[in-house]
Amino acid sequence: MSTLVDPHTDERTAVRQVAERARAAAVVLRTLTRNEKDAALVAMADALDAHSARIVEANSADVARAREAGTSEAIVDRLTLTQERIAAIAQALRDVAALPDPVGEVVRGYTLPNGLQVRQTRVPLGVVGMIYEARPNVTVDAAGLCLKSGNAALLRGSSSAAASNAALVDVMRDALTQAGLPADAVQLVPGDTHESVDHLMKARGLVDVLIPRGGAGLIRNIVENSQVPVIETGVGNCHVYIDKDADIDKAVAILLNSKAQRVSVCNAAETVLVHREIADAFLPRALEALREAGVTIHGDDRFALHATGAQIPFEQVTDDDWAAEYYSLDIAAGIVDSIDDALVHIREWSSGHTEAIVSDSQSAVQHFIAGVDSAAVMVNASTRFTDGGEFGFGAEIGISTQKLHARGPMGLTELTTTTFVVTGDGHIRP
Repeated sequence: MSTLVDPHTDERTAVRQVAERARAAAVVLRTLTRNEKDAALVAMADALDAHSARIVEANSADVARAREAGTSEAIVDRLTLTQERIAAIAQALRDVAALPDPVGEVVRGYTLPNGLQVRQTRVPLGVVGMIYEARPNVTVDAAGLCLKSGNAALLRGSSSAAASNAALVDVMRDALTQAGLPADAVQLVPGDTHESVDHLMKARGLVDVLIPRGGAGLIRNIVENSQVPVIETGVGNCHVYIDKDADIDKAVAILLNSKAQRVSVCNAAETVLVHREIADAFLPRALEALREAGVTIHGDDRFALHATGAQIPFEQVTDDDWAAEYYSLDIAAGIVDSIDDALVHIREWSSGHTEAIVSDSQSAVQHFIAGVDSAAVMVNASTRFTDGGEFGFGAEIGISTQKLHARGPMGLTELTTTTFVVTGDGHIRP
């Protein structure tokens, strides 16, 4: 079973019990060798492949309930697991196993004049709590990354993915047991009410950090109310700026991929800004490509002049559009007089996730990089590349839009902290 809690136990006690078991498991995990952790990860991956039919069956029940409840197709897409997606999730675990172990890495080391040797080394955080919505892939990604970095994972998915998450965690816990590791390294947080989330947020001393993934409301609630330290993963209001010196072929391809390749993810573009000097040449081709992809434009007055002739669905842009993370085939659009106007707009409306510039001017590129304050900047590349897997992390536990303790896609390194190890030879301080 994914959790081992007496059904008669009250919810607060049940949450604290799994947190206590996670803490005990974390003591074991921090001492494991890389070979032990990697073997367990491969065992988990193999088990997911072997039980994929069972997982798909459980997921189908979640998807059916979501559609009956009128859930948007973008969210249903995030919720859905297929045989192919499970195979990809399992492969991500194998990819994580192939990565270097961050635990024990020396961040810096030196010898003081008095002969003391100082080393700052990476160590696990301990117990990592994940609170997330409708994304069963996060269940596996979080479990795998936490295990590799020596942390125990407490997983609190949404009720919309309850059957999927239970099946995934059952499979992984069985694999951990067969690999000789504590099953409590991966646990679901019991309860399906907001109160269980509140109890998790109050488990300071048992849980070392919480990482929320989901909508703005979920993230804001946890950031503002948690007594446990939080790494904030923000929403993705991502911008693509088409500079006057952009290559038009590249610009069309990058914009289309950023917006339409997959709309239900946080690294999809939500706003395009076009320099006025390239608008006449760029927009006819760009709007044709977006129209063929089914995109609706929410544009300013100057953009409207171009959209009218392109026969693309068009609405007048509002402040809500500039601020929106659509999760749909919609994009806010404006024409700007300069790169500085684009930067002013981005600084006002960006969520600090990812911004992209398309330009062949190195001076423009450097000016843009210096002028934005986001977790990732794409230069002549799609916003869709802001992803732990695409960055070579194997998988990601989230994309942080804050500045401490991590920023951008979070992989293994971001799930560690450091300890200073000071070695002497009978040294005493005078």
